[in-house]
Formats: sequence, structure tokens, C-alpha cells
Amino acid sequence: MKNHGKLIVPLIGAWFLFASLGSANNLFRNASELFGVAIASAAVIPLVILAVWFASSASFREYLLSLNPASITLFQTLRLLGFTFLVSEARRILPAFFAWPAGYGDMLTGATATYVALKFAQPAHRSAFIAWQFLGITDLVLAVGIGTTAGLTHPGASMLTVLPFSLIPTFMVPLFLMLHVICIAQARAWKHVPSTAWQGRTASMSV
Repeated sequence: MKNHGKLIVPLIGAWFLFASLGSANNLFRNASELFGVAIASAAVIPLVILAVWFASSASFREYLLSLNPASITLFQTLRLLGFTFLVSEARRILPAFFAWPAGYGDMLTGATATYVALKFAQPAHRSAFIAWQFLGITDLVLAVGIGTTAGLTHPGASMLTVLPFSLIPTFMVPLFLMLHVICIAQARAWKHVPSTAWQGRTASMSV
């Protein structure tokens, strides 16, 4: 499982580099104001790769399920940066139809992530933990959906497909989605883990 840990960080770095260079070269630009096929593909393909890898590799699956769910959930606090969407809207850089739902949704998720990580990331609160993860996913799917169809519903909104905003659907949203999905997969397995074993595993991972 250690090999997976060493591999994932470089893969995420390469993914970010691809999303950045692709955006810089207008690979995801939706100048025709149609459905953003390129940007939608960039958002979905990493999720498909994760799903196939998870389903086909027992060792990779075991590695992901062994990660600390509280630590993964704490990573979602970065979504407090969603306030930048509201600032951009106030300066007329981003349209309100995207900035308001994406910004407030991210801020709500980021603001509650610490509490959820500390209180709900345990078998006793399995249902609440999963429900929060699904709420976070809903916000992300909404953001990608708006960014992908912006050209169809709001002509002139193609700025969502160029830097720096194109990194939202091509990198940030899929990454946060992956973390939500991993937490849900972990929580679904909690019913098979005795509470004493869970406490021991949590203690060992916190060292």
C-alpha cells in the first residue's frame, strides 16, 4: 500500500500541470458558446479513472479505505476560498448565476468540514457523515454543471472555461469529489468494523 501513497502525489501534480497547461493553451475554452465537451471531459475522466482503479485493484482499494476519514474531510476546509467567487462577482468578473451558488455552497462546506471531521467521522455517526458528504457533492456537481452549460444558458459566460477559473471544473472540483467519494466508501464499510478495532486504527493513524 505504501507504493500507492508514493504514486498518488506525483499523479495529482501531473494532473494539475495538465489542467493548467491545457487551460493556458485554450484547450477547454468554449468560445462557440455551446456545451463545453472538453471541460466536461476533463472533469469526468479523472473520476472514471479512480472508479476503474478502485474496482480493479484490491491493494489500491485497501489503501484508500485505510486513509484517515477525518483528515480527508478536513481537506474540504479549503473550500472556504469560495468567498473569492463572491468577490469576483462583485467586481463583475464572474456572473452571479455561477458565483452565488458555487461560492456560498463551498463556503458552507468549508465552514462545517472541521466540525464534521471531529464529530462525525466515526461509526456512531455514520449516517450524518455520509449525508454531509453527499451535500458537498451536490454543491460540486452544481458548479460543474453550471460551468459546462454556461455557454448555452448565458451567452458571454465563456470566462468559466479559461484560466484561472477553468481550474475549478478541470482540477479542483474532481479532486474534492474524489475525497467525498472515498469518505463515503469508508463510511459504508464501518458497519463491518468492530468499534474496538476502529478505535485502534484511528489511534494508530493519528500517530
